[in-house]
Amino acid sequence: MTEPELLKKDLFGEILRDRAAGEIRIVRDASAARPWLRWLARLLLRREARALAAVSAIDGVPRLLVAERDLLARSYLPGVPMQQGKPRDPAYFAAAARLLRSLHRAGVVHNDLAKEPNLLVRDDGTPAFVDFQLAGYAPGRGRLFRRLGYEDLRHLLKHKRTYRADRLTRREREILANPSPLSRIWMGTAKPIYLFVTRRLLGWSD
Repeated sequence: MTEPELLKKDLFGEILRDRAAGEIRIVRDASAARPWLRWLARLLLRREARALAAVSAIDGVPRLLVAERDLLARSYLPGVPMQQGKPRDPAYFAAAARLLRSLHRAGVVHNDLAKEPNLLVRDDGTPAFVDFQLAGYAPGRGRLFRRLGYEDLRHLLKHKRTYRADRLTRREREILANPSPLSRIWMGTAKPIYLFVTRRLLGWSD
């Protein structure tokens, strides 16, 4: 194993890149979290592990390699974040929509696709999704799951609007214009509190 490279450190622990058994890994270490937040770091780690276990066979998402109480390791996907790759090929967004449908069929909602760093432009120009810390796994795919899945799609379409608004279909424009009631409640009440707590108090960053 090579010497780990620290990618990010915050109140919830550390994210590192290393190599084990000849494979590059991304490692989330909750043992480095602040003691008063370690329980939450472990909870988020378990959520990510459940989601990755359900979708690890899907091309375009990381494979779950290790899941322990304080440590999660996933495979490394070569590529650059969307804000750097700036995808202009319509095929990228068509493939991203197919990838999202594959996640939803597997019972996983990402819940954090609004952030461009969570969408990669891989070396071959195809999309990938990373950072499943807030993802949810619900094999029954009930009513709440479907609403969250709708929001996953809306967030993906927002990115398409940013880079290829000219290729939005009529149906896609309708979806963008109609956030779910869940999203309206979130935007109007919970999101300002969430941003204050995570950005100002906890120091989270993308």
